Amino acid sequence: MAGPVEGIKVVELGVWVAGPAAGAILADWGADVVKIEPPAGDPGRMFGRMLGCDLGVNPPFEMDNRSKRSIVLDLTTAAGRDTAFELLAGADVFVTNVRPGALQRLGLDYESVSARNARLVYGLITGYGETGPDADRAAYDVAAFWSRAGLAHLLTRPGDTPPFQRGGMGDHSAGMTLTAAICAALIARERTGTGQLVSTSLYRQGAYTVSFDLNTYLLTGQQIAIGQRESMGNPCMNNYTAGDGRRFWIVGLEADRHWPALCRAVGRPEWLTDPRFGDARARAQNAVALIAALDQIFATRPLDDWAQAFAAEPDFFWSPVNTLEDVVADEQFHAAGGIVDVPDGDAGVAMVATPADFHGTPWAPRSGAPELGQHTDEILAELEARRGA
Repeated sequence: MAGPVEGIKVVELGVWVAGPAAGAILADWGADVVKIEPPAGDPGRMFGRMLGCDLGVNPPFEMDNRSKRSIVLDLTTAAGRDTAFELLAGADVFVTNVRPGALQRLGLDYESVSARNARLVYGLITGYGETGPDADRAAYDVAAFWSRAGLAHLLTRPGDTPPFQRGGMGDHSAGMTLTAAICAALIARERTGTGQLVSTSLYRQGAYTVSFDLNTYLLTGQQIAIGQRESMGNPCMNNYTAGDGRRFWIVGLEADRHWPALCRAVGRPEWLTDPRFGDARARAQNAVALIAALDQIFATRPLDDWAQAFAAEPDFFWSPVNTLEDVVADEQFHAAGGIVDVPDGDAGVAMVATPADFHGTPWAPRSGAPELGQHTDEILAELEARRGA
């Protein structure tokens, strides 16, 4: 098999990242994904130039469009819309993140499309939801996911300016959510015989991402404080710097379990009987002094030396703060399946894998991202053959 959803036919009308990401996950998992593009192409084809890449590649577009087929249709014309309707009539899934108002003007809203194909699962990603005053408001994930849903605020230290989101963070999360909803709707279709509209929004995705904080506020009216490294209430859940300048995080979430391991790892067994640090409350009250002491200790040795000391303690949980170069060089990243080879002529190109494996129906990408309209003639010929059948 090519993957768990081999044989599923998907039509994607996706732009930039969120919709294409959902289509790409389904394509990775074996679906036949036909990407409808306007004559000018998905604007995501501009990412390479926008990012200043001068090597003739467009890495973000390749990530979210591999294994798809591209057809160019001018949906502002009756002929283009007719072809789109014909594609959707034979599809199992429609994926889109075009704004609902524009979809309605094109006649590609759920009600219009499902009337022609009742078995179709219609997957929609919006910025802010399907109803409400901002339902048709334009959004990128920096706006709806990062800023409006609270992530930027919660990751801003008091007095600092908000950090910049990395590209596509909210889009990729929303794409995975929509993919899960689509697969659930396909299972429901086996029982009911009919498809349905499934949707998510960048705003909802952002709120779910910080639901640890948001649900605490909903249920208690209180907010979880934004942590400051120098005074973290649990110094065992904090980041530190080794003597070679490399940063790492220690993850001592369970106070009674993890505190003794930390004391042994840093060579301070006397802290176990020090009344300043005798329990979690005492450590919180003396956090500034304890963190300063740990800073001095960790600065005495490079991270590789500390890694050996940490490894001797089974109950010491920690992680390096990796750079991109560190991730790519990490043996565990490769062992965990983080890289996949995408066919490119007679060779393969190493790219980031989508984050799920199926051990009974393994998947593999079948091709790189298509050129604009690369498969137009091929797809039109398939429609002609279906008409004649």
